[in-house]
Amino acid sequence: MTGPAFRIVTICTGNICRSPIAERLLQVALGDAVAVTSAGVRAMVGDPIHPEMVALLERSGIPADGFAARQVAPTEVRSADLVLALTRQHRAELVQQTPAALRRSFTLLEFARILASPNLPLVPAGAVGVRLRELVPLAVRYRSLAGPAETQDVPDPYGRDRAAYELAYGLISDAVDAIARAARG
Repeated sequence: MTGPAFRIVTICTGNICRSPIAERLLQVALGDAVAVTSAGVRAMVGDPIHPEMVALLERSGIPADGFAARQVAPTEVRSADLVLALTRQHRAELVQQTPAALRRSFTLLEFARILASPNLPLVPAGAVGVRLRELVPLAVRYRSLAGPAETQDVPDPYGRDRAAYELAYGLISDAVDAIARAARG
């Protein structure tokens, strides 16, 4: 691939449960055409991925090693081609700090639902990074396809039972699958 990779940053609260799962799943699903990172708005800096999420990742055959939670930096948000927050509140915080991110930021579920909509205009075939560059502004114009706002958050499983982790993982995994299908055409 020529030129810089398409850059995606995923954002949650502590950067130990939801955003690292989105990061790892997106990287595997989209491959080398993208560079995916994650961070937290109130990160548990230096902590690894939560053990419940590690188990779910490893069950999917994806390694969880080599991860350390990070605090989101405004420069990272500014330089990202796509910002995927795990809740509307995370997105609102990021946009307030970095207004330029408004037209490149979505919740993960919102972006996936827009891309999965049969009402979204077709994007010509092409490489994953090229298609994503075309899909982001298209998704901005078709935000209404995402459905009700209250259904666009991935609930925080931190400190809850195993079922909460499985629910969050399942929502993230399904969203990543939808994004990958659209990006690959």
